[in-house]
Amino acid sequence: MRATTPAPWSLLRMRQSPHLRDLVAETTFGVKQFVQPVFVVEDLRAPEDVPGLGDTRRLPLASALDAIADDADRGVRHFLLFNVPADKQDDEVGTEHLARTIATIKQAFGARIFLWIDVCLCAYTTHGHCALLDARSAIDLDRTLSSLDRIAVASADAGADGVAPSDMMDGRTRSIRAALDGAGHHAVPIMSYSTKFASSFYGPFRDAAASAPAFGDRRHYQIDVRGRRDAIAASVRCAGEGADLLMVKPGMTSADLIAPITRATKKPVGAYQVSGEYAALFLLAERKLVDFDSALVETWHVLRRAGAAFIISYGARRAASLGLAS
Repeated sequence: MRATTPAPWSLLRMRQSPHLRDLVAETTFGVKQFVQPVFVVEDLRAPEDVPGLGDTRRLPLASALDAIADDADRGVRHFLLFNVPADKQDDEVGTEHLARTIATIKQAFGARIFLWIDVCLCAYTTHGHCALLDARSAIDLDRTLSSLDRIAVASADAGADGVAPSDMMDGRTRSIRAALDGAGHHAVPIMSYSTKFASSFYGPFRDAAASAPAFGDRRHYQIDVRGRRDAIAASVRCAGEGADLLMVKPGMTSADLIAPITRATKKPVGAYQVSGEYAALFLLAERKLVDFDSALVETWHVLRRAGAAFIISYGARRAASLGLAS
């Protein structure tokens, strides 16, 4: 068999930053292996609570800067930005608010944090689906990939450290990698939502990101929960297309897939503890059926035991105070 030569930057991308090296370190477990989601909403005047998500709120940009500063003081280094624009459309999605938000955050914090950008169309479209649709409401894949490419490149141009495509479109990782490289962003890593199920556990997030589908559901592009082979193949595909990090979502209900995906791809595989999983702990705690902090740490250890290289959680900001200071 002929040996293959790794593409330029395919290994260097994950070594270039101490935050990246800490995120996927294999012999530690602490706050540096966590990613904190942040929702920034254009034209929002004051923070808004999201049912079940505790101190993770929908934020105007000024409030987001304060929240990130507080989280960074607690040891959080990785943030996943969900940009929620005021105007939604169904054709060429705008990136102006996203670019301003990224530039402002990076100007404020620089290399102190690593800023990932969720790359999807659901918060930008009037119909709330993760793709652009044709006249028959079917996925227009070529136009969708082009829009995802523009969001990824605009994010990198504005100073984003990494991009995280979450749309589950065929070929999106290869397309985004080519677009980033073509724009000179060879060092920007891709953290792919590579195994993302059509799940019942996304409800609170859809309120936070204003991204609920206006009709139908997402089962024709997200993975069926009964599909183990499909789930593993999706991550293998993303790895082959140039993803630097992979992810299972929802984390708790996908824990059985982390180890086989890691073996199949030789890539760091993380777990997204999604909004419904996180909110369930709050509801149990409100009924005094569990101790929230103990239950939260238990779920994190389960994900780590399953092989998760990193964890995206709405409680990432609590990790250090709960004994995971690393």
